[in-house]
Amino acid sequence: MKFSVYVPARFAATRLPGKPLLTVAGKTLIRHVWERANASGAQRVVVATDDPRIADEVRNFGGVVAMTDVSHQSGSDRIAEAARLLGEDDDAIIVNLQGDEPTMPAPVIRQVARMLHEDPHADMATVCERFAEERDWRDPNQVKVLRDDAGRAIYFSRAPLPFPRDAAPWHAGPQHCRHIGLYAYRSAALQRLVQWPAHALELTERLEQLRALAHGMAIKVEEASEACGVGIDTPADLARFEAELGAGRVPLV
Repeated sequence: MKFSVYVPARFAATRLPGKPLLTVAGKTLIRHVWERANASGAQRVVVATDDPRIADEVRNFGGVVAMTDVSHQSGSDRIAEAARLLGEDDDAIIVNLQGDEPTMPAPVIRQVARMLHEDPHADMATVCERFAEERDWRDPNQVKVLRDDAGRAIYFSRAPLPFPRDAAPWHAGPQHCRHIGLYAYRSAALQRLVQWPAHALELTERLEQLRALAHGMAIKVEEASEACGVGIDTPADLARFEAELGAGRVPLV
């Protein structure tokens, strides 16, 4: 199985400026993510950025950089341009690993690529984790995903899914799943996705994957093979990651 990992990274971040270049345990955040990607068995790992400071850091530790336009509104747009610049074939499998996911397990990165490799009818693949707590399931900052019996995504939402019409005690079932923002695309599907305008559902929920569903793309969804952790969005997230590394709960790659 051949696949590439593309890591979109930008310097500007409202809650944590300069995030990719912040240092934890002697390595920048972007290097932690890059090392996870390399450990997945990808044939190529590319950091897609518009910032020369990030590009210099990646080149300094031996990574491949694709310089992209400053105007991109999403990571998908950024890696789509990078894939075009590097001449990816239409049927190439591309994994989108966000540049603020330093705890994403390498086996899960490989898992989404394998899902697409094994399902020729899927355009995209992603993973989820079951909710353990009702408060997390109700939290609008945690995205939910519903799947059909064939493992295809039915819908993504910030609202609780599926919503119980009749009041009933909370129980964690196989359909109470948090979506993990890790994707694999066929290269041609990625290029189609970024050419379509934002869909009304996407704008309502602020979830780009709804654009793919609204246009009939098939998204394969499996439960992640390992716990995926949480991305780095705030100073508290960064402190938690540093503490987890220090305690050995997140192994260094």
